[in-house]
Amino acid sequence: MNALILAIISFGGFLLAYRFYATFLAEKIFALDPGSRTPAHEFEDGVDHVPTLKSILFGHHFASIAGAAPIVGPAIGVIWGWLPAFLWVVFGTIFLGAVHDFGSLVVSLRHQGKSIGELTEDIIGTRARNLFLLIMFFLLLVVIAVFALVIALMLNWYPQTVFPIACEMIIAVVVGYMVYRMKTGVLIPTVIAVIVMYATIYMGTYMLDPIVLGETFLGSGLTTWIYIILLYSFIASVLPVWLLLQPRDHINAHELFIGMGLMYLGLLIIRPEVVAPAVQLHPEGAPSIYPFLFVTIACGAISGFHSLVSSGTTVKQLDNEAHAKMIGYGGMLAEGALATIAIIACTAGFATVSLWNEHYTSWGAAAGLLPKLTAFVDGAGSFVEACGIPSEFAIAIIGVVVVSFAMTTIDTATRLQRYVIGEIGSNYNVNIIRNRYIGGAIAVLTALALALAKDAGKGGMILWPVFGTTNQLLAALALLVITMYLMQTKKPIIYTLIPMIFMMITAMAAMVLNIRTYYNAGNWMLTGIGIVIFVLALWLLFEAWDAYRNRAVHR
Repeated sequence: MNALILAIISFGGFLLAYRFYATFLAEKIFALDPGSRTPAHEFEDGVDHVPTLKSILFGHHFASIAGAAPIVGPAIGVIWGWLPAFLWVVFGTIFLGAVHDFGSLVVSLRHQGKSIGELTEDIIGTRARNLFLLIMFFLLLVVIAVFALVIALMLNWYPQTVFPIACEMIIAVVVGYMVYRMKTGVLIPTVIAVIVMYATIYMGTYMLDPIVLGETFLGSGLTTWIYIILLYSFIASVLPVWLLLQPRDHINAHELFIGMGLMYLGLLIIRPEVVAPAVQLHPEGAPSIYPFLFVTIACGAISGFHSLVSSGTTVKQLDNEAHAKMIGYGGMLAEGALATIAIIACTAGFATVSLWNEHYTSWGAAAGLLPKLTAFVDGAGSFVEACGIPSEFAIAIIGVVVVSFAMTTIDTATRLQRYVIGEIGSNYNVNIIRNRYIGGAIAVLTALALALAKDAGKGGMILWPVFGTTNQLLAALALLVITMYLMQTKKPIIYTLIPMIFMMITAMAAMVLNIRTYYNAGNWMLTGIGIVIFVLALWLLFEAWDAYRNRAVHR
């Protein structure tokens, strides 16, 4: 199979889905109203609620949901063959993930911008809200810890990314100040920022000694990286959203669009053959393809984390309700395109079948996060190199893209965790943790403890299964909330009900199997987390059923 054919099929499918299915959902199911007053205007405060240009918010939303997960997940999932991974990404994105993201954003819009956890109370009940918040807390805890490890591994392995990543923070603050305080408009600051970013990548690659630079700033070891990354996450989570997060995500989005453009152009030029097997049902040491393919490839097909972004930060910045189609549904399609190129890079980026087999000879050989990340960076870098860009610079470009998006995920997750902690504090009258600085500190310190826990840092892979399973379980629960909202508003529910049932069965099955694996291995930390999440999810399902039954009785 030629890799270019896969790219054309996926891209064509995504365009058709946006033109027809997204329009159908926007008009017939969610009935978007351009004249409706959005929470960004209703509660505008200059910190979290900030009406934002559609182009900027699309970049911020896309960067927040994308991160490194749609790269890492597919890079692991192709061990079962490129065909199952490809089909899950394409069909999962169109019929599950994009519907989930779009629906989460719309339901939040219709409930004063409440998070998916908060609005569970309005739709199901008070206990359900508390249960959902606890599940959200555990997911975000794992997300922050996992991505701290991902970034630490990347910066340690690709030290040429250190300088541009550090510079990006400064560039973002300058852009935010120019756009929101100096009112310069968006175009000129964006163009200048992107040019300067690529100049810093060039400097980090050729003009500075990356290894010496890394040693100078970081001392030694991954632990120092983790401390620095989580300190940054705390700062980013408490600053006004317009000052750092929005402009940095806007820059990141343009970096990725350019990077993806170069990757697809290189793919068009070299048209490589996919060297990986189409289907490999029983790789040595790997768990069964069902349910684990569907939780290993989470972001890039469907991800519960996206519901937290849609209803946690994006809804607070949406200027017009009509923009929800492009940002909610369209943003997920863009992530599907990223996951597709990740699959291609990890299956066609190898020169020979034997080289692919060396990397994916068994589940154990591909068990660390770093091998998956380097498989993507090196494979995608070879596509960029085909555009006439020197190999070292091409690798640096892709490395910076991966680190930038992982940084976006961790600082967005930290901000969301701060919201969740504040909501939990409100529920139980613990007002001190509603303070954004206290809440941010709790978010960072709990994640630090998990990231530095015994065995957690062994390639970071020890945390990935619980992240993927919890993430997909949250997606199922978010779809449950959206389905019940549609039921209450007398709209057709089949478009969210079927995805919800599939994801609920799949995620619960994976959680049971994971708990058994952790228990047999004597990993009591993950055994405990898994059991708690499983019980909370079951309890929430019973609450939803009870709410449905009570409403049916009173009709």
